[in-house]
Amino acid sequence: MTAVSIREQQKRALKSMLNLNQNPGTNSASEPQWKLLVIDKTAQDIISPLISVKELRDVGVTLHLYLHSERDSIPEVPVVYFVAPTDENIMRICQDLRNHLYDNYYLNFISPVSRAKLEDLATAALQGDAQTCVRKVYDQYLNFISLEDDLFLLKEHDKQSISYYAINRGDVKDAEMDTVMDNICDGLFAFLVTLGVVPIIRSPKGNAAEMVAEKLNKKLKENLQNTRNNLFTPGEFSADSHMKPISFQRPLLVILDRNMDMATPLHHTWTYEALVHDVLDFKLNQVKLEETSDRSVKMKGSGMKSFDLSPNDKFWQQHKGSPFPQVAEAVQEELEAYRASEDEVKRLKAAMGIDGNVSDEGVALLSDNTSKLTSAVSSLPELLEKKRMIDMHTTIATTVLSHIKNRKLDIYFETEEKILSKTVGDKSPMEILNDPESGSIEDKLRLFLLNYICSSTSDDELKKLESCLIDQGCDVNAINYMKRWKTFSKIPLSSGQYSGGTKTVNMFSKLVSSSQFVMEGVKNLVVKKNILPFTRIVDALMEMKSIQEIEDYRYLDPKLFKVSDNNAPRSKTPFQDAIVFVVGGGNYIEYQNLVDYCKNKSMKSTPKRIIYGCTELTNAEDFLKQLSQIG
Repeated sequence: MTAVSIREQQKRALKSMLNLNQNPGTNSASEPQWKLLVIDKTAQDIISPLISVKELRDVGVTLHLYLHSERDSIPEVPVVYFVAPTDENIMRICQDLRNHLYDNYYLNFISPVSRAKLEDLATAALQGDAQTCVRKVYDQYLNFISLEDDLFLLKEHDKQSISYYAINRGDVKDAEMDTVMDNICDGLFAFLVTLGVVPIIRSPKGNAAEMVAEKLNKKLKENLQNTRNNLFTPGEFSADSHMKPISFQRPLLVILDRNMDMATPLHHTWTYEALVHDVLDFKLNQVKLEETSDRSVKMKGSGMKSFDLSPNDKFWQQHKGSPFPQVAEAVQEELEAYRASEDEVKRLKAAMGIDGNVSDEGVALLSDNTSKLTSAVSSLPELLEKKRMIDMHTTIATTVLSHIKNRKLDIYFETEEKILSKTVGDKSPMEILNDPESGSIEDKLRLFLLNYICSSTSDDELKKLESCLIDQGCDVNAINYMKRWKTFSKIPLSSGQYSGGTKTVNMFSKLVSSSQFVMEGVKNLVVKKNILPFTRIVDALMEMKSIQEIEDYRYLDPKLFKVSDNNAPRSKTPFQDAIVFVVGGGNYIEYQNLVDYCKNKSMKSTPKRIIYGCTELTNAEDFLKQLSQIG
């Protein structure tokens, strides 16, 4: 696996495409060639977390337009299309060619375009006498979305086509299932092509993850045997010093199925990023909040405000995995540090008489303070950027805090942690479900389902809990589905599968009454380092441990052309690099748990690097809707 991240790799591929498919490094000194960019919704989802509008300008994109919008003819400027090869997109490009809309077309398809569709394009070019205008046609293998250096998903737009519901609904036909699996396999294949690695594949037997593993293994084998079109030969970037592999060992690709752990996506959470995803509208690294003058009153006509939580945001990178009370303290500290810097600038201005008349002593102080003021002024852009960042996180964290207080999310989180770690909580699930002040009906349903999946509650007790929910008007379809799931599920819920718990620290040391974050009534919970089921499986596979859960896992090596699946790894060397991919939807709780696992391992032994990927990122609300639909 290479030292460069998946974000960097995908960004390079996109910049190369925008550079009319030349290596971005070849003519960096010269002015970029100006061009138009035509995209569809899928392309927008891929580009927006990676490349800002300013960066598009830097590579010469003067205008980006939607494929299906009304577009005027612009002669003499090259146009780069970056779209999925769907029937309607191909028809629209054919229409552009017939209408002779542009002079130079560079057609880039997010995933490979079929022979039949290429013939349609050729026919349209002939009809529009535009065959000389089509300069290049490329398959880009970029049908996945990189959100972090170590996090990707396959779809945001049209994600329902590969969702948990699409895979697990009762009336799904074999042909439909095959299409879903092919889509997932194509996305994973594109990810491996972009990363430039052929991994060793491990997956459990008898579920959707195994179907994806088999299809992917076959697709990789076919590509490696095709000498003319092998996508894994060292490409044009491989001479770049950044791209040299740090370990000679191939990475491990662990493909897992959502059905193997249904508790984690329903669990209430306590870390910043996972909370933002759980309670706010957070997609593709962007949070949308309703703008109101008073948080408690939604004004008529108040709009939505967007905030980018990008990998360049140092505060976000440092604190996204921290428990929420620590984040509130950190925002407060940043605010105080900023105010101190601002006061220093004001003090210097006053001392130099910039605010009013210069006194005699002021003249004497001028030379001494000029250099200080110069350095203060030169750090002003940095200071303003810091102020913007603090304001943004204050707004986001305050909104999250109001959700925690209104829905008593700290109580839910603590109770669920107690259920998972098999310890007795302060409040029983029954007390919480009966409390009209406590949480929304969805919060109660999540607690019930988690308790149902993970505890050894008697049938009578479960019936009482369920009727308590029904009395409050709860939709029981999700419960019906989980009953069926538990009957068919072969996963032993041993007490060792979940570990963890919480402890309460009473003091919020830095959050005094003047703080924006009045934490009264919220528990300062410190999360014990827990290991989630998927992290436990990944650890066993990377370290070559033998535990019961992975005894019959498939072992597939696309580089071995003799087809045998004897489950026996050829080498006993532990893996340093792994890609963990969840079929049926992933979440930030699991991602953060793997990040923590890598940090922990790196402190103790050889560094581990893990990339987490999933078909879609779902929060509990999305997941409950899908369970209810199936139920």
